[in-house]
Amino acid sequence: MPVIDIAELPAVLPPGATLAGIDLGTRTIGLAMSDAGLSFAHPRPVIARKKFTLDAQALLAALDKEKAAAIVVGLPVNMDGSEGPRVQATRAFVRNMERLTDLPFVYWDERLSTVAAERALISMDVSRAKRGERIDSAAAAFILQGALDRLAALAR
Repeated sequence: MPVIDIAELPAVLPPGATLAGIDLGTRTIGLAMSDAGLSFAHPRPVIARKKFTLDAQALLAALDKEKAAAIVVGLPVNMDGSEGPRVQATRAFVRNMERLTDLPFVYWDERLSTVAAERALISMDVSRAKRGERIDSAAAAFILQGALDRLAALAR
């Protein structure tokens, strides 16, 4: 399925569906899943990146296991709103993933998501070493929670 706007998402979600959020890093893919009520984002273990085929297989297996109905992808837009090389790499990853799955993709502006995730981990007194392991999944949860909050606002 193609990339869709967040406003189109409720029309394509079956009842009780869950959403996945991903934060695409250069070394890892952060993953988070929603609950069936689409209220809360929960971090999942990161997927270590190797090459696209292996990354895609690992991601699709995780999405299948979690019964995800759509994927919210963090789009790393620059602070001034421009799109740099990381946005191009993210869009290319999604284009390649679209060939492998029927799940819809939604782009979500992820500006400051990693900063917010790191602050949250620091406030929970997570050590620097453990923050490094968890930051991408925490960022994915932050991205997904933003999208879930937007869906709730659209429903009102």
